[in-house]
Amino acid sequence: MNEENVAIRKFRADDYDAVMALWKASGLPFKPNGRDSREKILKEITQGIASFLVAIKGDTIIGTVLATHDGRKGWINRLAVATEFRGLGIAQRLLEEAEKTLYDRGIEIIACLIEDYNQTSMSFFQKSGYIKHTDIFYFTKRRHPGV
Repeated sequence: MNEENVAIRKFRADDYDAVMALWKASGLPFKPNGRDSREKILKEITQGIASFLVAIKGDTIIGTVLATHDGRKGWINRLAVATEFRGLGIAQRLLEEAEKTLYDRGIEIIACLIEDYNQTSMSFFQKSGYIKHTDIFYFTKRRHPGV
């Protein structure tokens, strides 16, 4: 199988269950009863601040990426490729498409947050031109644990 047989398109509402299964299989932390609920994801993509893309082979979703922005900085979220399709350039294609959507909106800084144990993602983003900052600490305030 080569990556030419893979198409990238926008996420559709009926993709939700397959995307959640991919995230779970990929080991991505997600909150299906909070920020990653069907309703919250659909709201996010209809507000115009997010571009949610999926990679498909035939009718099967094999990759995802969610690009969001706050008007000045873009964020790459939920970049995942099914295990059996890794190493074929699909993640790179998804990342480049996500970056393009942000650049097309005038966003000039793109960032991502990666858990400290995820060496594979850190290596991928560094090879893709992202710079690791060790002098920044990430703080959150959550309305409740499910978000």
